[in-house]
Amino acid sequence: MTGGWSEARLRDALLRTAGPSSDYDLNPEVAPPDAPLRAAGVLAAFRAEDGRLLLTKRGSGLRHHPGQIALPGGKVEPVDTDVVAAALREAREEVGLDPAQVRLMGCLPPHRTVTGFSVTPVLAVIDGAYIPVPEAGEVEEAFFLPFDHVAVPARYRIERRRWRGGWRSYHAAPFGPYYLWGATARILLGLARRLNP
Repeated sequence: MTGGWSEARLRDALLRTAGPSSDYDLNPEVAPPDAPLRAAGVLAAFRAEDGRLLLTKRGSGLRHHPGQIALPGGKVEPVDTDVVAAALREAREEVGLDPAQVRLMGCLPPHRTVTGFSVTPVLAVIDGAYIPVPEAGEVEEAFFLPFDHVAVPARYRIERRRWRGGWRSYHAAPFGPYYLWGATARILLGLARRLNP
């Protein structure tokens, strides 16, 4: 089953159980460091009208994941009550998304990154007209990917590259000029699998 966009599909996907994921899933020979993880929230926001997913291309000067395709979001700050608040705050800062336009659907299991974050994906729907406004220096570009690309497990593949003296495997789902890979691709693959049980 692939099917098209509907909010009902998102709601059904959230009802299906799945465990957490990790950047280490495809690389079991690499032991994660024994250190506390920093909490973060990312917003997987789909436009109500057509299901297109909001993504960003991160600034090339950022400390974590420079130049990568990402969901809007970031670490939980003292001003945030939880990961959902962090995701909403960061989406407003990074791409000018007004929380009043966002309808929260629920959260997916957390994803552990090699950079030491426990990232909780927050599923949401964007209501009404919205044009992203990228934050200078932090976001090079904001764009939308079609639901049918994000929601189909067959769009994702496993690739490898050299990393810290060895080979690292990771998920990727390129789309045109956008190279969707790593933690973001793994998070979205988890959603795609729940959309297509």
